[in-house]
Amino acid sequence: MYQVKKAPRSELVPIRNLQYHVLLWGQPGPGKVPMVMVHGWMDVAASYQFMVDALAHDHYVIAPDWRGYGLTTVTGSALHAGQAPTGASGEAWQGTDSYWFADYLGDLDALIDHYSPDAPVHLVGHSMGGNVVMLYAGARPQRVRRLVNLEGFGMPASRPDQAPKRYARWMDELKAFHRGEMALKTYDSDSAVAARLMKTNKRLGQDKASWLAGHWAKPDAQGRWRILGDPAHKVISPQLSRVDEVLEIYKSITAPTLVVEASEDSLTQWWHGKYTLAEFHERLKGVPDLRRAVILDAGHMLHHDQPEQLARLVESFLET
Repeated sequence: MYQVKKAPRSELVPIRNLQYHVLLWGQPGPGKVPMVMVHGWMDVAASYQFMVDALAHDHYVIAPDWRGYGLTTVTGSALHAGQAPTGASGEAWQGTDSYWFADYLGDLDALIDHYSPDAPVHLVGHSMGGNVVMLYAGARPQRVRRLVNLEGFGMPASRPDQAPKRYARWMDELKAFHRGEMALKTYDSDSAVAARLMKTNKRLGQDKASWLAGHWAKPDAQGRWRILGDPAHKVISPQLSRVDEVLEIYKSITAPTLVVEASEDSLTQWWHGKYTLAEFHERLKGVPDLRRAVILDAGHMLHHDQPEQLARLVESFLET
């Protein structure tokens, strides 16, 4: 089992009618800029533990579980109800059945106001979280001192003529969700969860996988291990990806920005040429103060694969 070097504290914070679960490492202090670190899709705040352990300096780190992930459960959500929206009880479903990307920005804004009401923060985001922090930094430039995007590539460009089928698909998936057809797979033990993590990420060792399993999933009343992610996250967004809007937001970022990619090209694996790194790099040309870096021998979960290399890179950037 992985041995934690810097143990976090856990808090529940009232944010936008939710009890937000937040992990904290280090202490606030004079002249110390808070480092807010947000995770990606189907992940949790504890995912940053390896990187935090590798930080050479004493930072005040704040990492929330996004709404519907980890221990930040939306009241009545499928996560809270054991992933059975119309399940064993047969009761009518009254929780959330769809997540909206703008809510992550609203949640992040409230969290930053809570932990650093009078000063900007360093903002780090991975994958989906990387997309969130880029948009947030453009919308609230005065609240971000340094910005770090870890493998947050955004989405392929869309066309207006895709809207009718997109809305139809969203409605179809809502129905499928309420029929219980979008539940996440369960596991018979934490070791089975660890095996699943290692299958997804070939670079993840047994020690880290075993440690992550206990934070990524929990046993239910029947003893089955369930992923701490609401299956409603699988419902597609009805909104198209508007690259023109994204570019305007990128232009409004004033913080020095570091974009970090893994040496293994995740975009090619996901989109098979429909959206490429070259297209992403073209979008980044609009960011006023941009630096790019590559972490070697790493895949998409680069904060798991090479936490020491990543920690050195980020700390060096924050000190400039």
